[in-house]
Amino acid sequence: MARSTGELSDSRLANLTANAVLVGFEAYRDEFRAISRRAAGRFASRDWAGAVADASERLDMYGGVIDGVERVVRETLGDRVADAVVWASIKAVYSGLIARRDDWELAETFFNSVTRRIFSTVGVDGSIEFVDSDFEMPPLDAGSPVFQAHELRSDATELVETILRHDGLHAPYQDLRRDARLAAARLVEHLRRTGLPERIDRAEVIEAPFFRRKGAYLLGRLAAGDRYVPFALALLNTECGMVVDAVLTDENDISILFSFTRSHFHVDLDPPYRLVRSLKLLMPRKSIAELYIALGHHKHGKTELYRDLLHRLHDTDERFQLAPGTPGMVMVVFTMPGSDVVFKVIRDRFPAVKPTTPGGIRESYRLVFRHDRAGRLVEAQEFEHLQFERARFEPALIEEFERNADHTVDVGPDEVVVHHAYVERRVTPLDLHVRQSSGEAATAAVVDFGQAIKDLAASGIFPGELLPKNFGVTRHGRVVCYDYDELGLVTDFCFRSLPPASTDDDDLSDEAWFGVGPRDLFPEEFSRFLGLPTPLREVLERSHGELYRVEFWREVQERVRREEIMDLFPYDASRRLLSTSGK
Repeated sequence: MARSTGELSDSRLANLTANAVLVGFEAYRDEFRAISRRAAGRFASRDWAGAVADASERLDMYGGVIDGVERVVRETLGDRVADAVVWASIKAVYSGLIARRDDWELAETFFNSVTRRIFSTVGVDGSIEFVDSDFEMPPLDAGSPVFQAHELRSDATELVETILRHDGLHAPYQDLRRDARLAAARLVEHLRRTGLPERIDRAEVIEAPFFRRKGAYLLGRLAAGDRYVPFALALLNTECGMVVDAVLTDENDISILFSFTRSHFHVDLDPPYRLVRSLKLLMPRKSIAELYIALGHHKHGKTELYRDLLHRLHDTDERFQLAPGTPGMVMVVFTMPGSDVVFKVIRDRFPAVKPTTPGGIRESYRLVFRHDRAGRLVEAQEFEHLQFERARFEPALIEEFERNADHTVDVGPDEVVVHHAYVERRVTPLDLHVRQSSGEAATAAVVDFGQAIKDLAASGIFPGELLPKNFGVTRHGRVVCYDYDELGLVTDFCFRSLPPASTDDDDLSDEAWFGVGPRDLFPEEFSRFLGLPTPLREVLERSHGELYRVEFWREVQERVRREEIMDLFPYDASRRLLSTSGK
């Protein structure tokens, strides 16, 4: 039973509660920094299992801290825990407490997470949550980009060598001079090829290395005349020492490195908004939301994503419509014509061929959120109780909601409330892409489709259904998976060879003449169900024929069971310097 708080004034309750939320936020930030700070040591000692464990721990931490704060808040407020008048005062006090913090934007999102736990608000309520920030972005001179400048003194090799002697890297190089020479040559070659001045004036490097999985990255930009050229040096720590494995020399390369299909970076550098601002200079087309998410601030990335949606609704008259592509059996997918995101709502009923439940779908999305996405799984942000004007929806989409999702979507005469949805980056469905593209582009996509399946397997994931409609193509031409209803751990499946038919009738039968378990898979049959035109199916078989062999899958399973962290490079092979370096 909730305790009475009648003896405490509203202002006293507001102060106690606001301070309790701030204490929780500070505990979260301290632990976030502590885990991020471990990354340099993990990299130096080649502790890849520890790095993977840290990534999971940091992801789980936010919800755990919010759980604790919620308990304290409920105890503090007692029977007034849902008093909106008190919460308006709490918000005002809290805003004052965080006004001088350099991570105010994360603090506001943290407060919103608490209020959402208490109220389950439909739509948004600006009186008890930070719909827009209470604060203006600091001017440039108060929050300058986090670059350290290195002037060119003799030649490009000497400049790169200076960059590589970064204080945040604690492992010895295998051959520093060699790697500096090769990387410098690659940078100068890029300047020449793009018609920029070949003489580099200086390099401006972000003050801390970025760590993820088995890699470390130094990011920055070259000043050549009046132009800035973004670059990244990808480092590996091999058994023989640290090496520069790859040089990334344009915005697209670096954007792929920060893709919405990859796990989050660990970087020991604050404040967050300054780091995001610096990265935005290197990747102007990358959204603020994606950059926060890439740095591990996924909750604030979600906040920025929602604010982008509100701005689009305010600035345009676009309406939500069914997303192009083959309709999903378990999801209603919709979008706006000019938007780069899609919304996914779980259907009320699934066909018999889909042996899953809404709870199973949510579990698959939780698995994807916590797992290494290998650059091949689209990260989804989960939203609840989104409220929109009915007029912003196309009639066909309204009909789809009423027919197939009325348990999740309330359609009223004036408003539509989406009680649960996943929001993902919009990509072109692979089946549409291969039908609409030239032969060369379609071939490249199918080859990358095969590589995507291999990359997922190396990370311990099997997509379930290897159908092109469940995969998409990004603006960079990379194939990614976005349908998770049958996705699972690769070790949970049984890869089998087809038993030989005992009679001719067995061989001609449409039904199996042998027992098949719910997670039994027959790789030699994969090709039959892909739905690709024969020429493209043959391309896949030539480029990735091992996908059709049981031995390949069983070997992958064994390596995953041994907890081996397999090689997954977030850049094209053409960007690598030393083909013999291991990861």
